[in-house]
Amino acid sequence: MGDIKEQIKNLKNQIMTTNLWVEQYWYDYKLIWDPAEYGGVKMLHVPSDHIWRPDIVLYNNISATLHMNGLVEWKPPAIYKSSCEIDVEYFPFDEQTCVMKFGSWTYDGFQVDLRHLDEKEGTNVVELGVDLSEFYMSVEWDILEVPAVRHEKFYTCCDEPYLDITFNITMRRKTLFYTVNLIIPCMGISFLTVLTFYLPSDSGEKVTLSISILISLHVFFLLVVEIIPPTSLVVPLLGKYLIFAMILVSISICVTVLVLNVHFRSPQTHKMAPWVKRVFIHILPRLLIMKRPQYQLNKHSLNLPLISNHHPNNGIINPVLRIMVDIFSGCSTMVT
Repeated sequence: MGDIKEQIKNLKNQIMTTNLWVEQYWYDYKLIWDPAEYGGVKMLHVPSDHIWRPDIVLYNNISATLHMNGLVEWKPPAIYKSSCEIDVEYFPFDEQTCVMKFGSWTYDGFQVDLRHLDEKEGTNVVELGVDLSEFYMSVEWDILEVPAVRHEKFYTCCDEPYLDITFNITMRRKTLFYTVNLIIPCMGISFLTVLTFYLPSDSGEKVTLSISILISLHVFFLLVVEIIPPTSLVVPLLGKYLIFAMILVSISICVTVLVLNVHFRSPQTHKMAPWVKRVFIHILPRLLIMKRPQYQLNKHSLNLPLISNHHPNNGIINPVLRIMVDIFSGCSTMVT
């Protein structure tokens, strides 16, 4: 396989599209001639329809080069769409390996001995199976290696072998775009959940902030779904993180609702349950080694009407209330 001319794309649908030149060389004994008999001609360019071609690629009308020793050089351009199984577990820090297998459709190994141009004797593996000198750099992927391996396979139905050359294209995704536009915003929005517990209950925005965070995380989760292939084999780690963050935000919303419900209760609307009083006033203070605060009672801390406005003798101090004030004043002195 020769120069790759166009970047690899459309991996969302697990389809690898490549635009390349496929270099093929073979010897044809019928095309050998003596240059002395034909005016010193050593090479000809003829239409590929006039010679035999191996059926390794689809038909393309491109000229072939004939050499005097019977060597035929044919470099047809081709656009291939091959299936490529994508593993999205570590998206966007993932590496993918796509396989392209070339072989004859009708000829067996005894008729066409398929070998790589750079294959050395005694080995079936070529470390650099593709010429990447004219490769157009992809904005999303980096090609790490493209080894070529020659396989010889036998089937139970036939005695002759069937040959193929497999190219393993290993690619690594460029992560800068996804880090800046996806991972960092997701982590920043997730940390905003902590702020909902510092927001005062009287502000009235605790639930609104939590719901806004939940919606934002859901939007980022939809972006991840749009980027990765629709597969059910594995869930990416980024997707697991977003799901876990949405669960935590949902729990924080439930806790916030309970906090607001307790905060806005009053003695006029709700009565403290006996178990709440027993747990939070008697049991928990003992476990936390907390003491009940001491209160200092005085005249100013009492909201008792010392002067009866409805008494016939308006402006005269109620004797009963006066006695109560004196009693509480004495208690405060003893406490002090």
